[in-house]
Amino acid sequence: MKRRVFLGTSGLSLALVLSVGSVAWAENAKLKIGFVGVTSGPAAAWGISNQRSMETRAAWLNELGGVEIGGTTYDIEIVPFDDQKDPKRAIAGMEKMAQDGIHYVVGPNVDDGAAAVRPVAEQNGIMYFPYAFPKELYTAPASNAILGMVANYQSGPAIYKYLMENKGVKKVAFIAGNESDPLSQRDSGAAAARDLGLEVVSDTVTYQMDTTDFTPVLLPVIQTAPDLLVLSGVSPANAPQLIRSARELGYTGLISTETAQDAAVLAEGAGELANGFISVGGASTPELASDTMREFVDRYTKMFGEYNDESNTKVYALEYIIETIKANPAAMDDVEEFKKTMDTFSAPNPFMVGDAKLTYVGTSSFGQKRQVSVPLVVNEYKDGKFETLFVAQVD
Repeated sequence: MKRRVFLGTSGLSLALVLSVGSVAWAENAKLKIGFVGVTSGPAAAWGISNQRSMETRAAWLNELGGVEIGGTTYDIEIVPFDDQKDPKRAIAGMEKMAQDGIHYVVGPNVDDGAAAVRPVAEQNGIMYFPYAFPKELYTAPASNAILGMVANYQSGPAIYKYLMENKGVKKVAFIAGNESDPLSQRDSGAAAARDLGLEVVSDTVTYQMDTTDFTPVLLPVIQTAPDLLVLSGVSPANAPQLIRSARELGYTGLISTETAQDAAVLAEGAGELANGFISVGGASTPELASDTMREFVDRYTKMFGEYNDESNTKVYALEYIIETIKANPAAMDDVEEFKKTMDTFSAPNPFMVGDAKLTYVGTSSFGQKRQVSVPLVVNEYKDGKFETLFVAQVD
């Protein structure tokens, strides 16, 4: 009798142990966040920094036990798709996200792709965070796109004004690749320059995106003797080639762009000739960076063996998505709830020192809050790395 009782008790104990063990080892629910952007070709650096930033932050949050939303703990899973800077592939990528039931997507990285995916996003209840500048994506009646960075028509005037006041710039020339993104950025940049009182001496010269010899393209631009040469919408692969060609033609003035760049690519492609090149940087400087930002950089570097300064900006999109859903758990599967939360949303900014906040901005540019608030950091390249030239803020 005792033996049977013992065996029964042992069996009950084993069942309890197995039950407790299964609870202890139960996996968290999954919150899937998509990325649709360019990770191959000349503009690959833009999308690679996006994807790596998301993967670094997601792995870190998961290591800490996941993210609690509405009483449930979630692990973050990043679902990437390389659109190869092709609008048709961007559409296919967004359609894949819809099929997978994903409601929040970071990207695309260029104007054509961001515009192409709009119908898919709106029809399938997807909020997406493009790194693209067309105002119609963020202006009513559009409401599903949120600009993930500072736009060229916001950064351009700030750069030109700084150079006018601090470097004596009076004449500016623009050159752009023959694609919609750089052409649009050239036109808005030239308009901003004129509004500031600068003399625009050239703004019609373009080049094909597969150009390898920029000397004949740049020669007529350099002959206009600008104080500032703006490489509108230039890709990280083309920037060092253009810089090298301009310097070898004898141009000694300033060179700038409103697109983010890769210091390693500049070092490899232009070396010392790139010194003084001005570009938009990541949304952080050593003075602004919190301990969390420094740890992010360290984790990113360990995961991928290198770091891209642009990821100081790209880290933000995932944080905004998670924190906004945490503020309103109903937004988990309903982007209309997400939109309702945006107007009053505020959360501590973990990546900056002091009492900085995560908030949505963009009212001045778009008439509604459809832009993440990140500092405008403008960099100057010098001897293989970027140095901060100045910092500003966008409303």
